[in-house]
Formats: sequence, C-alpha cells, structure tokens
Amino acid sequence: MGMEIRKARAGDEAGIIQVCSEGYWHTYKELLPENTISQIITDFYTAQRVAEEIRNTSQSWNGWFVVDDGRAILGAGEGGFIGERIAELFVLYLEPSRKQEGIGSRLLEMITQDQISRGAVEQWVSVSKGNEMGIPFYEACGFELQREEPMHGVPGEHGFRALRYRRILR
Repeated sequence: MGMEIRKARAGDEAGIIQVCSEGYWHTYKELLPENTISQIITDFYTAQRVAEEIRNTSQSWNGWFVVDDGRAILGAGEGGFIGERIAELFVLYLEPSRKQEGIGSRLLEMITQDQISRGAVEQWVSVSKGNEMGIPFYEACGFELQREEPMHGVPGEHGFRALRYRRILR
C-alpha cells in the first residue's frame, strides 16, 4: 500500500495526536523531565485543538499536513508565516519506527511547496539543542544555523535551548 502526503482533514485528529505525542516522547525523553513532556503534549495535542487547527487555516497558520499509508498517520507537520514572505515550520514528527525512510523529507517538501505557493522566500525552523536526529536532518535539507534562544513552550527553569535554522527558498 502506498503513502499519501496531503493536507490534513477531519478524521485525522487522532492520528496526528498519536504520531506527534510519540514523536515528542521519542525526541525529548533524554532531554526533558517526564512531567514536562506530558504537560506539553497535554497542552498542544488535544482533539479539540487539532480539529480547530485543521479547520481554521490562514497565511499565518497554514495547517497540518500528514503522511497517510491508508492504515495510520505516519507523520504530521505544520507551518505558517512569521513575516510577509518568511515561513516557519512549526512541527514535524514521524512515527519513530519509520525514520530514515525518506518520509520526513517528503513531508517537509510538501509543506515547503505550500509555503512557496503562498509567497515564502525563506523558511525557519527551531530545533532543540541536543536533538541528534533533528539537527542533521535539517542541515541535510539546507537549513543553516542562525542563533540559539530559549525553547518555545518549555518552562524557562529547565534552561532548554532552541537552535534557530533558516534556509533560502528558490
């Protein structure tokens, strides 16, 4: 059975929540306390919130994209604009057992093409410092490190840092 990479639609909520929750645990289990991970997942990945994010898209919020193999959502990502022609990849998670298959690259490409069609000329992403899967992935996709800053959504007392990467879109 093939994989479809597409805009998320009603009915994808549970799959998006599942893949993002598993991906978040897999990414941050060695970097953050368990209670912090649980709280972030509870805050960001609820059925109501994801359903609203699927329904309500705009230039600043381009919505969710998914990788669907017909049985399950294997990947999910979302993006939007942080400036008139400056796009941001907000989230990109894969089913942890399905990494290194090109799924993430294809999902990123779909989100990027959507952003280019909306006028983006550059694209940004935040990668957690110490994320040994994400950093090489984004660098291989042409992103270049610009700066380090506090990580969005993580309580400041953890001292968790984000690396801000940018790439020029052609």
